[in-house]
Amino acid sequence: MQNNCTNPETSAAGGKKRRREEVGCSHAANEDECFSLQDELTFSDTSVALRMMRSQFPRIDQSQLYSSVNDRTQVDRELERLRRDKVVRVFKLNTGQDDHAIIFLDDYLNQVDRIAKRMEEKKQSDTDIFKWFKEHVLDSKLEPSIAHHELCSLLSLGGKVKDAHITLLINAGLLTRQLIDPDMYWFAIPGIGKLWKALLQGRKELLSLLKRKRHKEMFLAELEKKRLRYSPLDMRFHIRDLIGSGHLKTFQTTSGLVVRVSTD
Repeated sequence: MQNNCTNPETSAAGGKKRRREEVGCSHAANEDECFSLQDELTFSDTSVALRMMRSQFPRIDQSQLYSSVNDRTQVDRELERLRRDKVVRVFKLNTGQDDHAIIFLDDYLNQVDRIAKRMEEKKQSDTDIFKWFKEHVLDSKLEPSIAHHELCSLLSLGGKVKDAHITLLINAGLLTRQLIDPDMYWFAIPGIGKLWKALLQGRKELLSLLKRKRHKEMFLAELEKKRLRYSPLDMRFHIRDLIGSGHLKTFQTTSGLVVRVSTD
């Protein structure tokens, strides 16, 4: 089929604000049913760790996964297998660091379906692009980025591609143009900007809290009950993130597990 997709020089800004997702004990009937990190901090299997964290947090930061499985080489190997088997997708986060988010593919496809339905309800034209995106792009392109010409080529398997189609995918939060190369796109998670902001603010606040403590440490059981002022994410989300990224370390004492700021 004819490919009429050119490379637009500019892209429109994202759409309207989305509903804020609750993070934490959303699956628990009350506070007492929430899990403790001390009980479920590490696992021997990457897939098990992913599914456990899926029930606790809407999206998973890769450093949380590193904190949950002791062998990082095993994590990378099993994560690559899950990606190739189309169980999960890995997304590059625009945090200025080597941060990635992991989402189960079926959850991501459901997000695409919800976006398409919302667009249809608003009588938006060109909504077929979401079906083409699912069937021809996401199904065959498993890497976190895609070149403009390849994107257009794959979309054209569904029909005639227009610049408006690409703009629609960008505005829906499914693609972002790379700053260093405008001919390349990152695959994106809709609404992920809120997570970026919360992730960075939570990291800063949690590290600041611990650095004010004597020996820059706290018992994990005490720390995970704290509430952060500048992040809506659960404290346990940030603890996992900072342990996995190497900013925090843990060690066992007779009184319980201790979390300390790394000095390396």
